Amino acid sequence: MSKIIYTKVDEAPALATYSLLPIIRAFTKSSGIEMVTKDISLAGRILSTFPENLTEDQKIGDALAELGELTQDPNANIVKLPNVSASVPQLKACIAELQSKGYNIPNYDESAEITARYSKISGSAVNPVLREGNSDRRAPGAVKNYAKNNPHRMGKWTAESKTEVAHMDHGDFYGSEVSKTFDAEDDLKITYVAKDGSETVLKDSLPVLKDEIIDATVMSAKALQEFYAKTIAEAKEKDVLLSLHLKATMMKVSDPIMFGFAVKVFFKDLIAKHGELFDSLGVNFNNGLGDLYSKLENVDAAKKAEIEADIAAVYASQPRLAMVNSAKGITNLHVPSDVIIDASMPAMLKGGGKMWNADDQEEDTIAMIPDRCYAQSFKAVIDDCKENGTLDVTTIGTVPNVGLMAQKAEEYGSHDKTFQAAGDGKIVVTDKAGNTVFSFDVEEGDIFRMCQAKDAPIQDWIKLAVSRARLSNTPAIFWLDENRGHDAQMIKKVNKYLPDHDTSGLDISIMAPLEATKVSLERMRKGLDTISVTGNVLRDYNTDLFPILELGTSAKMLSIVPLMQGGGLFETGAGGSAPKHVQQFTQEQYLRWDSLGEFMALAASFEHLGNTQGNARAKILADTLDKATGTFLLEDKSPSRKLGSVDNRGSHFYLAMYWAQELAAQTEDAQLAAEFAPIAKAMTENEDKINSELVANHGTSVDIGGYYLPNDELASKAMRPSATLNSIIG
Repeated sequence: MSKIIYTKVDEAPALATYSLLPIIRAFTKSSGIEMVTKDISLAGRILSTFPENLTEDQKIGDALAELGELTQDPNANIVKLPNVSASVPQLKACIAELQSKGYNIPNYDESAEITARYSKISGSAVNPVLREGNSDRRAPGAVKNYAKNNPHRMGKWTAESKTEVAHMDHGDFYGSEVSKTFDAEDDLKITYVAKDGSETVLKDSLPVLKDEIIDATVMSAKALQEFYAKTIAEAKEKDVLLSLHLKATMMKVSDPIMFGFAVKVFFKDLIAKHGELFDSLGVNFNNGLGDLYSKLENVDAAKKAEIEADIAAVYASQPRLAMVNSAKGITNLHVPSDVIIDASMPAMLKGGGKMWNADDQEEDTIAMIPDRCYAQSFKAVIDDCKENGTLDVTTIGTVPNVGLMAQKAEEYGSHDKTFQAAGDGKIVVTDKAGNTVFSFDVEEGDIFRMCQAKDAPIQDWIKLAVSRARLSNTPAIFWLDENRGHDAQMIKKVNKYLPDHDTSGLDISIMAPLEATKVSLERMRKGLDTISVTGNVLRDYNTDLFPILELGTSAKMLSIVPLMQGGGLFETGAGGSAPKHVQQFTQEQYLRWDSLGEFMALAASFEHLGNTQGNARAKILADTLDKATGTFLLEDKSPSRKLGSVDNRGSHFYLAMYWAQELAAQTEDAQLAAEFAPIAKAMTENEDKINSELVANHGTSVDIGGYYLPNDELASKAMRPSATLNSIIG
């Protein structure tokens, strides 16, 4: 029996699984394939972290650790759905929900030890464990052709647009980054040295492998706040929206601090007046203005009203903020995880450079992206659109991505190598012999970060880039900046290892991200394709940016991670809009989530299974599912926004019907064709009845028993409302 691991996750993708997985199991059970679920949801990760607090029947295993071990198995086959990379507010909300359901787990800030355990769950905790290979993301031909023939809405760009990107020009991570490739194994220590000479060890051991790249950098808190103040004044002067674009989930240590500084600079007058009270309430602006609002519930009505009036006065005197939810008054600065750069910037660019204001109208914005490392890529897109107008979805080329990420490569601003300076002094990195490797003068509040990139993943990344360029006969650009410390070391690696591969006849080049963006867009407008070969962060950004411009969404990308030990990880797309989808579903029983990414990942998973384990039926399942997905796209059965039309559950039915039809029609396996002929017939004949059952409850609310931990019975009932379909698939 072959096994495919199907991950249990959060929010809309988790709801979709209640509908889709029973279909997958029904279609695969006769082919010797077992679909095994592993719970890597935020709730699951929390519960597995505190077994000592739970009763025996509440305890669950550490599925993430189990999957981490499985990535080293050559037979590993994992379909990975998008999970929540939790910010602290999301983490606290999940904790509260679990506590309300009788799970005796501790509060986030119960003690330093408890908070440290929770920190291992928050942010990008899942991906570094599972991604033991590099990333190959691209838009399948059927998806790209569908987008060209059914273009999504694109906002109009004009040369008069006031939208622009604002970034720092000194004191940022880019400006101070230093990097070194180690010629032997070592062990590093990170120490904060105060002005009085006292030392605090921040990290006592960081093992380094031979040929590994280590870099370190510091962002100046003073320069960052000066940048915010200057840009806020500029937005006020130019009378445009102000927006902040960070990634407080993935960069879970550095970016919440940067977010907090933005809130404190914007509301400086409010904090100057009420700072002592805010301190006594334990307000943490790193968690956004929303943290203040939640703490105001603990003050008397008169004081609360006074503070709310003072907040309103700040809004009146400062530039208008981009909104997350205009109707509820939720601004860009309310919650760090509400606006994530890899989703928010592409959406703004797709919308003609506009974001939403408090009146629910679209408006130009100054987008604050403090660090120059990647801000200039987004700036290049804006400059291109101002000069050349809106991209024509019906003709543009595609920009697939080969991304470095294996073995936690380039995990910036998160986990155990990012710190905020406690005071003025130095942060020093020393090797095991006590020699200084890096040293930075710091002031109180400065943000120090280190990252590493091992040699084996880099070699694999370069190999994958050449392979993709060869397979698709497409030019490939390594997005590396020789003027940046880390990238200069990476360029040496590329130049060293590229000659190990046959690159004859291939167009492979190295360009700084700014120039690479310009060239890729120029080719894109001509209908030409260009592979972006990037590090981890640009992998994350580019695999949202270009798909959202090309396809309208990043959820329709095929994402394959060839694991370095021979297994396969098949990712199903991004989940940035998942929270809104859940809210709509509980209010209207209409789920807008598009599972196309799951369909494509599953087909690739079957194909890999057939190739590596000799399962002939798996290959047939892959081929027929691919054809069914093509029909699904041609017949336009993806979920729409309109209540009463096909939603996620309806899209699953149509995929199942087309898949059954293809299995019944194929001639490679007569037994399989005979099995699915009556299933295809029953679905086809009952199409109208099944549809009527699927839409019967549209427009009515539903209780699924929780947001982070839904009740399985309630959620399954809500996501499988067609008795006819359920009986057909058994």
